[in-house]
Formats: sequence, C-alpha cells, structure tokens
Amino acid sequence: MASDTLNKALNVINVERRGTGVETRRTFTPDPEQAQDEDLREAVLELEREGEWIVQRVPEPYYEAGTKYGRKKKIPYEKTWHHKSCGQCGHIPGYSTSIFWLNRVLGYDYFDPRDQTSCTAWNYYASATSNQAAQAAVAMRNFAAAYETGYFPVIHCGTSFGHYKEVRHELVHDHDLRRKVRAMIERLGRPFVMPEEIVHYSEWMYAVRDELKARVVHDLSPIVATVHPACHYYKLQSGDAIYDPEIYGGQRTAAVTAVVQAMGAEVADYSTWYDCCGFGFRHILVQRDFTRSFATLRKIEVMKQEANPDVVLTHDTGCVTSLDKSQFAAQAHNRSVGVPVMSESQFAALAMGAHPFRVTQLHWHSTDYRPLLAKMGIDAERAWAEFQDDLQEIEAGRLDYLTWDRVL
Repeated sequence: MASDTLNKALNVINVERRGTGVETRRTFTPDPEQAQDEDLREAVLELEREGEWIVQRVPEPYYEAGTKYGRKKKIPYEKTWHHKSCGQCGHIPGYSTSIFWLNRVLGYDYFDPRDQTSCTAWNYYASATSNQAAQAAVAMRNFAAAYETGYFPVIHCGTSFGHYKEVRHELVHDHDLRRKVRAMIERLGRPFVMPEEIVHYSEWMYAVRDELKARVVHDLSPIVATVHPACHYYKLQSGDAIYDPEIYGGQRTAAVTAVVQAMGAEVADYSTWYDCCGFGFRHILVQRDFTRSFATLRKIEVMKQEANPDVVLTHDTGCVTSLDKSQFAAQAHNRSVGVPVMSESQFAALAMGAHPFRVTQLHWHSTDYRPLLAKMGIDAERAWAEFQDDLQEIEAGRLDYLTWDRVL
C-alpha cells in the first residue's frame, strides 16, 4: 500500500484488486489553494522508496537556485549529459557548440551523447500525431541513457525541458501511465529512471555566471540587450523555473537576464516581454505568416521602439529561430526591424573570446550581426577570413573537420 508520505503528496482516489495483490492507483487532485506549492520532487523520491523507479541524484558539487515559490533547485556544475536540440543541431549549430565551448573553457566534465533521440515534443505540441505513453517513453528512454553513462541530463531545448517536466508530472500522478511506460522501457532493456531535477542549460549558465564574468575579454558596457524569456521554459510547470529577487524583484525568471547583467551588458525592458516569440509550434507549421508577423510586429518592433537594443537574447531553439529568421520578411516591407538574435550561450562565448564563426557560427543566422560584433570589439572581417581558410583546408582534404584544439 502507499506510504503516508506519498499519500500526503498525492491523493489516493481509487484502490482496485488485480489477481491476488492489491494495487494502489494514484491520481492527483490538488487543493486549488495548495496547487502552487506542489513539489513533485518529494513524490519522485517517495516513488523510488516504493520501488517504482530509480531516481538519479544531482551530482556534487551543485548550485542551489531559488524557484518561483521559494524552493531550492539543484543545478550540477559538471558530470552533465547534454540533451541536444533537434532545431539547434539542424539550423542553429552555434547554439550547442557554444554551450560545449563554455564547459571546456571553464574546465567542467561533460558528455555529448551519440545515442540521444529527439524528445518528439513537436508531435505533442504541434501535430498531435503521437500519444501520451509514447511521448513519456521517449523521455524515460533518454533519462535511462543518461543514467547509464553516469552523467546527469541537462536539456538544451526549452521545449524539451517543458515537455519533460510535464512528462514527470503525468508519470507521478498517473499510475496506469507509469505502468505502461515502465513496461516499454523494460522491453528496451533499460532502467526506469527519473532524474532528481529536470535541468535546463540556461540554469547551468545562471549557476556559473560569476565564472563567466571572470573570463570576459570584450567590453560589454556599451551593449544594450533585450531578453525574451522562453514560454516553454517558465510557463509550463512554472514552479520549477529559477527566480532571483535581484532580477525584476523575483517577478520574472532569472534565466538569461542574470547572466547578461553579470557579464556587464545592459538589459533593457520592453512592454511585450511576456508575449510568445511567435513560434507557437502549430503557428509555424500551418500559419507561418502569423508567426512572422507576430515575431516582428509584436516583439522586434516593440523592442526597437522602446529599448533600441543591439541584440536580442533568449534561451530556446524556437525563439531564436522565429525572432531571427522572421525579420527578412518584415525587412521586405520596410518595417523597423534588423536586430540580431542569438542565445545567451552564444553571446557569453563571444564575450569570452570565442570565434564568431568557428564556435558561435553566426553565419547560420539571418539578421545582420556584424554591427554588434564591431561594438563588442570583434573584427568580423578578420574572423571570416580565418574561417574561410578553415574551409579551404577541409576542401583540400588536409582537415577533416574543426577540432576543439583549433577553436579553443
């Protein structure tokens, strides 16, 4: 039978007998007054004590960050297993390579897996072509893959992060779903593992912000940035995102903003900070003109009018994509756009001396980034010539690819 600890966290609404045993089915029915205080981590640990799954602990040393409702969230410094983003790897490759570059510069041990699958959250949010058990099984299969390496999962994509938090919520609350998914994972020969925390890479950036600051080589004081907080980071399972009383009085997520401020740039506010970037998943699939117009008219133009930033910084694949690559259409109609967009990992890497093309790969971006590089004191023309030399070396067969010793 369920323990008293778990019963306090999850209301038991039905007990049914199957065969000779008694099986408790738990479904959560939160008290509306207590809903914001729900801490799934306690239930996750209790389910481990009951033999439902293995909980992978956050490795030490770790940073403890505040969350929306005052709890502390553990964020590992190293021994991290990097759950990459399909969108980053596909068309913003400098996003992921910047995260890896930062880990290497700071000297932290990390693992870049080769057997990771996509989270398939695109099906879930955009097309509804999958199902609940399949979606959860993909998450648990990736968590098992991380656990087997001894490294702790850190999620690159805001959508994967939000989706995995929803999967955790569903598996904790729904016994039948948990049973179905466990059976699938066992058929794969993998352990049934839930991480102690669901961690996003931008939370790692927040945890090491002082170390990043200490390694800045370019003066960022002239730079004005606007921040777009990703919806799937802090609006899904909102109690698990990190907040800091020094960032907007703790009323907005501290991710991105705290890092940019620590590194010396100015973060300017604007009125539509809460709005979606326009990506919206289904919008980008079936109403692309809506995405482009929302991204430019509701976000970029408002930023330009109210803050006139040198750069827009965010922490999700879809956000960089829609805010950057939508601007070409608005420029064709002479709209007031033309602001470069990138992740804070790319911006931090640039500030610390990373090569703008070998590492941050800004040539994959659509909006002109060269004025920003000039203002940061980076010689874009020289860097581009160096990158072209690299390509000639590869074309001539003298170099297979850009190795880390060439970019550090």
